[in-house]
Amino acid sequence: MTEQIEKRRPRVVIVGAGFGGVKVAQLLDGAAVDVTVVDRNNFHLFQPLLYQLSTSEIDENEIAYPIRAFFRNSRNVNFFMATAEDFDPYRKLLKTDRGDVPYDYLVLAVGATTNFFGMESIAKNAFGMKTLQESIAIRNHVLRMCEMASACDDEEERRKMLTFVCVGGGPTGVECAGALSELIYGVIAHEYHNIDISEAKVVLIEAIDRLLAMMPRDLSEETARVLRDVRKVDVRLNTACKDYDGEYLTFKEGEPLPTRTVIWAAGVKAVSLMTRLGVERDRSERVKVTPTLQVGDFPEIFAIGDCACFIPGEGERPLPTVAPVATQQAVVCAENIKKLVAGNQNLTSFAYKDMGSMATICRGHAVVAMGSIKMSGFLAWVAWLFVHLLRLDGGYTNMTVLYKWFWNFLFGLRLGRVITDTEMKD
Repeated sequence: MTEQIEKRRPRVVIVGAGFGGVKVAQLLDGAAVDVTVVDRNNFHLFQPLLYQLSTSEIDENEIAYPIRAFFRNSRNVNFFMATAEDFDPYRKLLKTDRGDVPYDYLVLAVGATTNFFGMESIAKNAFGMKTLQESIAIRNHVLRMCEMASACDDEEERRKMLTFVCVGGGPTGVECAGALSELIYGVIAHEYHNIDISEAKVVLIEAIDRLLAMMPRDLSEETARVLRDVRKVDVRLNTACKDYDGEYLTFKEGEPLPTRTVIWAAGVKAVSLMTRLGVERDRSERVKVTPTLQVGDFPEIFAIGDCACFIPGEGERPLPTVAPVATQQAVVCAENIKKLVAGNQNLTSFAYKDMGSMATICRGHAVVAMGSIKMSGFLAWVAWLFVHLLRLDGGYTNMTVLYKWFWNFLFGLRLGRVITDTEMKD
């Protein structure tokens, strides 16, 4: 028995199959370890395009890729479909709804969820857009609101159904508002003959004085201009939400906004699982990590991506919750695990290389800021398409998404306008 234990290879358990988790597993392919990827879903989700699923531009199978397909030729990487529920770091156990998973090294890459900032009424009645299921729910709801409005004789109710609100002026909110406007004014206006499209409204709400705060101010202003002038979006800055009961969105100042649809893209926080570890966290519930991406008093535990709070230097802000942070941290995490397995305690410290920011506003318009390079308009939009197409998984996905983008650009087609839940709601 002792001899068998001595021969056992180190076990690396990765919780979460997002950008960071998949990258760590790929980098450990062929290493002298046994890797288990744990996720409650059997697919990797390309979250940057969730807004396109929500607005009927693409289908779910084009942004969801089977996890096992990544590792079909990786003999030391296995997948375990389960929901992580708790930890026993002293016994080195991950607790799941399908039993305990022992580990020698644990990588937490569980991502983030929507942050409603303690506003329970908004959390209850608004839509988040962080998961595949949430985006499908938004698509079904938006299309159903249009169907119901086309047969509604009450003008007040009809205007509520046709008022679509996005809260949050970051990339997700901007992209969702622009895509919703294209759907409403480019498709619904022509196909729903009983709808007076002048009654429809797309609203984008931001609590501070500009959109895309991570961008240079001139690009933020260009984004607001395109949304207002080109896409007819009602952009409201310096507007903070207070309550939403499913009928009226209320603000700290100003008149309530009648609407049946609020999509919340105003903030993120770490998933609740991170509170179970019992280590220091930031105000967004992200676990604080060392420069080597290890967690507190447990050097065998690493945290990367949206669930990790990494502060580059004294007095600096934590790194943003974006995919490049997760993938760059995955490289250092995998390297440090290999060093520990080999008995090398001289671990690598993480240093983030800022790749810049980009956001699409609508068809043919985007903004890009990369160092001293700034772009807006069509060329920026092409750059955005190219970068996101490269990051999609699988040749089939690349071809189908490119095909749909092409037809959407030429004719404004939205081929994913299918209501997939059958329950009719009031």
